[in-house]
Amino acid sequence: MPRKQVMRASTRILLREGDGSTVRRTVLPGGLRIITEQVPGVRSVAFGIWVAVGSRDETAAQMGSAHYLEHLLFKGTTRRSALDISASIEAVGGDLNAFSTKEYTCYYARVLDVDLPLAIEVVSDVVNDALILPDDVEAERGVILEEIAMHDDDPSDVVHDDFASLLFADTSLGRPVLGTVDTIESIPRAAINRFYRGRYKPQSMVIAAAGNLDHDAVVRLVKKSFAEYLDETAAVEPARKRGQRVKHGSGVKVNTRPTEQAHLILGVPGPSRSDERRYALAVLTTAFGGGMSSRLFQEIREKRGLAYSVYAFSQGFADDGMFGIYVGCLPSKVNTVLEVCRNEFQALVSGGLAKDEIERGKGQVRGSTVLGQEDTGARMTRIARSELHDEPLLSIDQLLAKIDGVTPGEVNAVAADLLDAQLRMAVIGPFADESVFTG
Repeated sequence: MPRKQVMRASTRILLREGDGSTVRRTVLPGGLRIITEQVPGVRSVAFGIWVAVGSRDETAAQMGSAHYLEHLLFKGTTRRSALDISASIEAVGGDLNAFSTKEYTCYYARVLDVDLPLAIEVVSDVVNDALILPDDVEAERGVILEEIAMHDDDPSDVVHDDFASLLFADTSLGRPVLGTVDTIESIPRAAINRFYRGRYKPQSMVIAAAGNLDHDAVVRLVKKSFAEYLDETAAVEPARKRGQRVKHGSGVKVNTRPTEQAHLILGVPGPSRSDERRYALAVLTTAFGGGMSSRLFQEIREKRGLAYSVYAFSQGFADDGMFGIYVGCLPSKVNTVLEVCRNEFQALVSGGLAKDEIERGKGQVRGSTVLGQEDTGARMTRIARSELHDEPLLSIDQLLAKIDGVTPGEVNAVAADLLDAQLRMAVIGPFADESVFTG
């Protein structure tokens, strides 16, 4: 059998920003991608290892495994104890953490620029060489159960999980990232370790860093940290497929609880994250329910005093998405709130948003886009996601141009298209079943 050809490292400049920052990308033999943004005028660096695995990659029996690993990888390696891991970064005033989502997991550190070599060494060790010891699995099992309990105590969070489980039916997109009490209590150490060994491979990872750095130096340090883990015959794993939309559920999901407030979400399936309508959707979401001047806030809170918290949201995944509104109100007001929400949806479909509403929405999106990039962590996240999802990396000016180019017709067209679907509703409160809701 002929040997696989070993690829050579390749480096290229992806982007030069107007502020002098430069984004470079290197692919090492073995498929490990390194992308950096050199940012002038800062003294910090955000460094992250992004793994293309999340809760939607789990089977029903594995629910919560990706998040479980996020905890376990900090419990120790062959070189460092859990205390060594945390103390090494905290001793230089840095921040070390991780988070997991439905489609990826990130381990990151934010440090002074002079401490970047330490951050690369420690985070790489955590990701590549975790021990996953039985005692640590059992200790962290209790911690995760506490995290689930804390999450479950906040119905304004739980209702989003309920809505996802309703909208995405029995698919993996509908499952909670944390898993459930039953799956966390029952999953064995061997299954978690198999998930780790099978999924955490360099070719499915993206190394990202932003701040006061030298790209070539980062590449050298990463190569050193990953030397024993790279299979030079491997290639970059393709990005998650953008295929057919997942199966959608319908109707109303009631989570009966003796809460002081009713928490409800009304929504529909939305575009995937690569859909060209995402810029119009961002403006729509912001103008319709993204701030104190938004239509929803004005109609529900300011004019009628029906709720304290009300907002619109949207989220895109590789092959699907969601769009909806959240309202928290007194249980006695829920039918009035629902009537107003449905009327506002109907008005949005029939008459669209006014030009001044759209201009305010565009202004908010422009501002949040620019202000968000003042932080090295946000810059690191932007370049990492672009690479992880195999999407074009646009400059800030190009992003602003995309937003500026959104027309009222595009905003109103995407609203009409989305709201042509049947509304789904998830609600938490002191309600026996869905029969209490009218309309």
